[in-house]
Amino acid sequence: MRLFNGEWGAVLVLCILMGVGPGAFAQDPKSTKTDAVRHTVPRGTLVIVGGGSTKAIQRHFVELAGGDDADVVCVPTAHPHGKWSGWCRRLFRRARVPTANRTYLHTRDRETADTEAFVAPLRDADAVWFTGGRQWRLVEAYAGTQAEAAFRDVLERGGVIGGSSAGASIQGSFLIRGDPKTKTIVVGKYTDGFGYLPNAAIDQHVLTRGREYDLISVVEARPHLLGLGIDEGTAAIVHGDTLRVMGKSKIAVYDAQRWTEEASRDEKFFLLYPGDRMDLQTREVMSRSPKNP
Repeated sequence: MRLFNGEWGAVLVLCILMGVGPGAFAQDPKSTKTDAVRHTVPRGTLVIVGGGSTKAIQRHFVELAGGDDADVVCVPTAHPHGKWSGWCRRLFRRARVPTANRTYLHTRDRETADTEAFVAPLRDADAVWFTGGRQWRLVEAYAGTQAEAAFRDVLERGGVIGGSSAGASIQGSFLIRGDPKTKTIVVGKYTDGFGYLPNAAIDQHVLTRGREYDLISVVEARPHLLGLGIDEGTAAIVHGDTLRVMGKSKIAVYDAQRWTEEASRDEKFFLLYPGDRMDLQTREVMSRSPKNP
């Protein structure tokens, strides 16, 4: 007769030798729930801007990628006019990207996005910037193509992925306002973002447009998600487990693990201010800027 089988057999033997019960080795669900859901960006850096990107943020984006020597790719596909968007020109001018280091990359044709010729500029890129517009256009053009894989490769090489407004939301794993009908539909046709920030839902223009309550229902239905509502002129700079706030406004954080049944909707988010830092894995504020409340 077999007394012990597999891993549990080994555990029982160890329990007998140590004189303890098997329950001593059980994991505490509360202690491991954040470990099981990662929000880590182990390589590279994300610059997630809630719209209205400032000159200082855009210059910092390029500095993170290597400064004046950085090769920067701007993707205006979310914009209704695509490659004719002036937002890329503004980025390059504000961030002082040399002409030789500038690349515009745009298509709405998935077959084109799935070719080596199209993704070639991304092979040596140090940074990618997604402009504003509608995030579903990025999904329709690039999801599942060589282009999407090449965008991620930039981050995996230690590069920088940045974007404003639609270019912010696409960086989350759960896509907010991804419906072609209207941007007021919070959970729409497309719900898969590019997932550079894992297990996260990112909204933008949050305080300026009165959207601070919109992420509550999303996170309530999907409590593994960390919700980030980023206001205009404000960026979440993410590397490793750390989020740092840069800019002139605030970031609202939605964490269902903190909520009680009695919590009001105003108690279901808290605010980070410029200079604040947050540990994304523990979901705790690491430090507050002395200038902030």
